[in-house]
Amino acid sequence: MVPKEIKDNPKHFPYFKDCIGAIDGTHVSATLPENKQIPFRGRKQITTQNVMCACSCDMKFTFVYAGWEGSANDCRVFTTALETPRLEFPHPPPGKYYVVDSGYPTRDGYLTPFKGERYHLNDYRGRRNQPRLTKEFFNHRHSSLRNVIERSFGALKNRFPILRKMPPFAFRKQALIVIACCAVHNFIRDHQIADKNVAHYANPNMTAASHTSAAIDDEGPSDRVAEINIIKKNIANQLARDNQLPPI
Repeated sequence: MVPKEIKDNPKHFPYFKDCIGAIDGTHVSATLPENKQIPFRGRKQITTQNVMCACSCDMKFTFVYAGWEGSANDCRVFTTALETPRLEFPHPPPGKYYVVDSGYPTRDGYLTPFKGERYHLNDYRGRRNQPRLTKEFFNHRHSSLRNVIERSFGALKNRFPILRKMPPFAFRKQALIVIACCAVHNFIRDHQIADKNVAHYANPNMTAASHTSAAIDDEGPSDRVAEINIIKKNIANQLARDNQLPPI
């Protein structure tokens, strides 16, 4: 079934009708002994763990992979999650896909934006910055759809301050705390508990803080990208037709 959040939004329907959710990483505070801190220091030079999550279009986490060093590359975490059977990653059914940013490899089931074009929502703020080209139009709509994972992270961290300042538990326990917080977040979403925090981040027009993945050139094996590249081109050209733009 098409998620209600997509079906009710003319910016996303019918273009992204086969999307089942979004994937991204986020950094969570990690507290470690000084002699173990180096691999946990990322670009901001603070100690964090890199957490990869998948979420559905209604802001519920469907997969949480916690416990990676803060310096770990998002692509490496993603590939390990998909290729390790014991993790039971929820692979998309045939013809369906997750939306991911350019920090992830292009492969069937994982829809990336067009590289080399503006992407993030803030790049399109203001009348003078609206998308003008077909690939920009696709990237803008893709970014607004993928924003659900950023808003989910925002709601999670706003509710649980422990994720911003982790106590000095054993590191394995710190990773489990992240998973537990995601589970409580899902419980609140499942039971439709009236909650100002969720209501604030549930607004699809809200721009939450973005975790920027380093763009990669990996297109993956050719047999893994053919279908998703066709899907990307078809969506872009459908958007082009509906907005009087030239096809690609």
